[in-house]
Amino acid sequence: MLLYLTNYLTQLHSGFGVFQYLTLRAILGILTALAISFIVGPVMIRKLSHYQIGQHVRSDGPQAHLSKAGTPTMGGALILVAVTISTLLWSDLSNRYVWVVLVVTLLFGAVGWVDDYRKLVKKQSQGLKAREKYFWQTVGGLGAALFLYHTATQPIETSLIVPFFKDVVIPLGWFFVVFAYFVIVGSSNAVNLTDGLDGLAIMPTVLVAAGLGIIAYATGHIKFAEYLGIPFVGGAGEVVVFCGAIAGAGLGFLWFNAYPAMVFMGDVGALALGAALGVVAVVVRQELVLLIMGGVFVMETLSVIMQVASFKLTGKRIFRMAPLHHHFELKGWPEPRVIVRFWIITVILTLVGLATLKIR
Repeated sequence: MLLYLTNYLTQLHSGFGVFQYLTLRAILGILTALAISFIVGPVMIRKLSHYQIGQHVRSDGPQAHLSKAGTPTMGGALILVAVTISTLLWSDLSNRYVWVVLVVTLLFGAVGWVDDYRKLVKKQSQGLKAREKYFWQTVGGLGAALFLYHTATQPIETSLIVPFFKDVVIPLGWFFVVFAYFVIVGSSNAVNLTDGLDGLAIMPTVLVAAGLGIIAYATGHIKFAEYLGIPFVGGAGEVVVFCGAIAGAGLGFLWFNAYPAMVFMGDVGALALGAALGVVAVVVRQELVLLIMGGVFVMETLSVIMQVASFKLTGKRIFRMAPLHHHFELKGWPEPRVIVRFWIITVILTLVGLATLKIR
């Protein structure tokens, strides 16, 4: 939005041309989202507390969590507000990738909001029924996949890029739609499963978003893409503003969500952020790198799948409790130790993911 204004002002003074630089707009996107989070956060927390929209705690979970009952939740709405405003202000709104990542994020956020609202306000313990939630996730994920498939202008936009191998590019054809759908929906649910401790999900999300933002910038810059030996996807670089907004909003939210948390993000934030990471990875053609960077999300998801499968097949549990972070809590790890160690793992995995840009 402001890009159009600065384009006009450039006619009056050449100095406004600096806003054409994508790197500057990405930085401004981060700072704008961060500022919005700091300003809106306290107000939102007070409102959530006033309306008693508080966290419900599992009675069969770690006993230390019982003290968290009643902590305001649905704070993920703060992240969505900050990301949306920042992206609209600093992105090139004529870019189709900006709209697809933003719409998918908001749609998944809406699904999470309805789920949270039914559970916390309407006091319906189940919230959205599983088939209802999955249906709307399918609408968002499949819709984005179909849009990207039908608007692709070059074969690379629907091909699978294999990390660490310069010349391994697998054309997916129509299977791209199925693959992209599973990446978006799977990523959304993976982040949602990880969101169980104070700050556990948001910091890895910030790190992975920042990593994907760097990749988006390189992918959308023809000279950098050529130098690094990665496919060039025209227009994908604009997504770095969106990734920056997620990073800024996430850091702002962490200010209130750090242990001991003043607010939780709820499904409205977790489902949206997971979908955002998934659709960005699809846009920049780095779904397998997302698998690496988001290793914590993958481990959490696999722990649930393994736990359920093991119990159904053998009647025994592999972990003391799933998702994985609860297993370590029940082993005696203090909550802050689990959180920080998972953050450290994500830092390492994000750096490994970025290394794939050069090691080919």
